Amino acid sequence: MTFSFLNPLYTAVSWIIVQFHSLYSHIFNPDGGWAWGLAIASMVVVIRICLIPLFVKQIKATRAMQAIQPKMKAIQERYKNDRQRQSEEMMKLYKEAGTNPFSSCLPIIVQAPFFTALYGVLAKVAKSQQIGVIHGDLLVSAGKAHIFGAPLSATFLSSSETSVKIVTAVMIIMMSLSQFITQRQLMTKNVDLTVKTPFMQQQKMLMYVFPVMFAVMGINFPVGVLVYWLTTNVWSMGQQLIVIRNNPTPGSKAWDERQARLKKAGRLNPDGTVIKGALWGLLPPKKAAIDAAAAAVVEESVQARRQQPRKQTKAQRQSGGQTASLTKDAPEEEPAEAVSADAGSAKPAAAKQSAAKPGGTKPGTVRQQGARQQPKRGGGQRPKKKS
Repeated sequence: MTFSFLNPLYTAVSWIIVQFHSLYSHIFNPDGGWAWGLAIASMVVVIRICLIPLFVKQIKATRAMQAIQPKMKAIQERYKNDRQRQSEEMMKLYKEAGTNPFSSCLPIIVQAPFFTALYGVLAKVAKSQQIGVIHGDLLVSAGKAHIFGAPLSATFLSSSETSVKIVTAVMIIMMSLSQFITQRQLMTKNVDLTVKTPFMQQQKMLMYVFPVMFAVMGINFPVGVLVYWLTTNVWSMGQQLIVIRNNPTPGSKAWDERQARLKKAGRLNPDGTVIKGALWGLLPPKKAAIDAAAAAVVEESVQARRQQPRKQTKAQRQSGGQTASLTKDAPEEEPAEAVSADAGSAKPAAAKQSAAKPGGTKPGTVRQQGARQQPKRGGGQRPKKKS
């Protein structure tokens, strides 16, 4: 049998769709497009919930790849003439960073088997052939299901009806547009703008390549597969919005917006860390923790103002520098008021004090007292020596 190795996957995908179809049949017409379309969309939601750990790993891998881009560029320039050594150094760098270029593609790679299985299930339904657990009345019901007038198994190229082409064209445009918006919000808000690397150029190129690629392939997709891809793209867009808002890349525009929100709410510590609430941060933190963080921020700003030096004009800075250099070289002197007082009103007292107590003169009157105590030259008589 062709693609026999996919039979277990066909059975799993068809079983999930049938279970959700039985659930929605209580609300909508069992043979209608809403019951079958919502069953396919619900299967996508189940798959994407199971892929959340891989999505988290994809985010970490993308950030790690952005961080090592400068080192990658240096290795490429250093070993541009030695491809083998360049590959060895690249693998060593990936190992040290704990990432690789294929980690960011994990969610798409894991979804590929489910997409292939769904494509095979709808192709069999279009031919009224049993597949998985869809047989008998379920096969007839799936064949009758229409979404906005287009059968689940109809494609843009295979159908000649204008209504079917309009429905499939609108779904292809929405699928490609959602893919473009998802990639664009990643590039404009969640990329470190301080690092300019070839990786960013590649991401910008993929922002335009993927939507075009989906549009070209979409003309061959059945309506049910278009429902699948439109649902998974909308899920990716909403999931990425939540991640960008709550856990953005440091240095990005979304990071600055998040820090401003947390600071306004008083949920930032002085060191920039976030005050997390209960249940892994899903609940808001307690008021006491927010008040303590706010008090710490106020105390830090007060200390910063106390330590900040006063501003001086250019003339003050220049005169201050000249005064400091002169003060450093000149000997220590007493203030001018003390010198003038000693020279004017206390001359006799200073003379008597110097005569009574040698070495007790003040620094400001040393020259005057020395001049008075010096003996006169000329006809003065020398004192006689005592016998």
